[in-house]
Amino acid sequence: MTLQHTDSILIVDFGSQVTQLIARRVREAGVYSEIAPFTTAAEAFARMKPKGVILSGSPASVLEQGSPRVPQEIFDSGLPVLGICYGQQVMMHQLGGEVVLGDSGEFGRAFIEIQDSCVLFDGLWHARESHQVWMSHGDKVVRLAPGFRPVATSPGSPYAVIANDERRYYAMQFHPEVVHTPDGARLLANFVRHVCGLSGDWTMAEFRAAKIAEIRQQVGDGKVICGLSGGVDSAVAAVLIHEAIGDQLTCVFVDHGLMRAGEAEQVVTLFREHYHIPLVHVNAEALFLGGLAGVTDPEAKRKFIGKTFIDVFEAEAKKIGGADFLAQGTLYPDVIESVSFTGGPSVTIKSHHNVGGLPARMNMQLVEPLRELFKDEVRALGRELGLPDVFVGRHPFPGPGLAIRIPGEVTKERCDILRKADAIYLEEIRNAGLYDTIWQAFAVLTPVRSVGVMGDGRTYDSVLALRAVTSIDGMTAEAFEFPAGFLPRVSTRIVNEVRGVNRVTYDYTSKPPGTIEWE
Repeated sequence: MTLQHTDSILIVDFGSQVTQLIARRVREAGVYSEIAPFTTAAEAFARMKPKGVILSGSPASVLEQGSPRVPQEIFDSGLPVLGICYGQQVMMHQLGGEVVLGDSGEFGRAFIEIQDSCVLFDGLWHARESHQVWMSHGDKVVRLAPGFRPVATSPGSPYAVIANDERRYYAMQFHPEVVHTPDGARLLANFVRHVCGLSGDWTMAEFRAAKIAEIRQQVGDGKVICGLSGGVDSAVAAVLIHEAIGDQLTCVFVDHGLMRAGEAEQVVTLFREHYHIPLVHVNAEALFLGGLAGVTDPEAKRKFIGKTFIDVFEAEAKKIGGADFLAQGTLYPDVIESVSFTGGPSVTIKSHHNVGGLPARMNMQLVEPLRELFKDEVRALGRELGLPDVFVGRHPFPGPGLAIRIPGEVTKERCDILRKADAIYLEEIRNAGLYDTIWQAFAVLTPVRSVGVMGDGRTYDSVLALRAVTSIDGMTAEAFEFPAGFLPRVSTRIVNEVRGVNRVTYDYTSKPPGTIEWE
């Protein structure tokens, strides 16, 4: 069962790398949106009954044989449609305009000239003004379909923005969804509000109430088991489900001994004492660390931790017995990325995060109350549910935990060293008021040892690396520039307070070419 929103926007995905950003911008305007690959867009259109449609960009060319097309049902519906980049080209191609291969294309920052008024520009742009946008196209429209008029141009696009006011069809050659188009979010907001007539009142309070009703209808008087990882997603899912069905929910927290300082205790206290949710706490540190002994390959670590997590969870679930449903903290990006725009599998969701394989093995139905939300929306829902900000605002933490922040062999001693150093680093970041400015910050205990001098003695201890990045969505990231004096202060504390570390470094690598995590 899927939550039915009376006011929604369907986004038809033609394969753009930034389609998710369109959905985010629409939701930021207070309107619910969903993405559907063009191959299933007709079915999604019939199911959702949206109030408007947005056509995404694409790496394809409308001039290629078999390139993606808009389902005819959308054009026959009489609903407003907005085309973005390829979305503009395919709209023109199907409605009677003409698209040709451009001589050079436009890529990157560009400036458009506003020629005429347009509802998309309300309160924003005016005739004879110039505005920055972000272009990324080779093909271009050279003849408009009947009923369309040009309202903006650029040096490489005679029809940078076009409008058919009678049919409420609008299109632009640039990408309004990216931050490189400074006014792009407001253009999209004007479409969903002024063109589609939506009020923009979709809130987490509304989502919470509707989702609770949906969970109750799906579960009935059945029992639900939820695997807690200690992360935000599973925690928010569990609290929401508990609000819906109370003690029909039992949570299983598999403590693998690879979490940050104090986190296991925080999870247990939060769920047992604050929310009074039935919780099984499995201390499996010895099992996990024993199995990791001698393992140095990062992928081997991930596979062992994922498999062992599933085995332990399944054993505990069988002890509880009688559960009909398995709850998971699956998010909307997981749903989108599990199917490419051509309808095939693209990304395998990590088993540790989503307890992969368990529903089939245990003959259980899935309850996934967050599958329509982005990460920032999950945090907002967590706050709506009363979860403390120190919990919902935490930086991302990998499912395999500290195991992939310890290149080389993972031992309890090395975990304890890293836990203490990481806690000092995060404490100093919080004290400096920088925690919420940083996307993710953590320490890495490297397998390198170095010579040092402490007091009058020689040391030969581990080198610790510090990592902090800024990012919007984790797809790209830049190293965070700490203010002067911060890193020397942190380094001094760690070397003085953490036995086993005598040198601290800082990782300045961006993503790409690096990744955020080290393994």
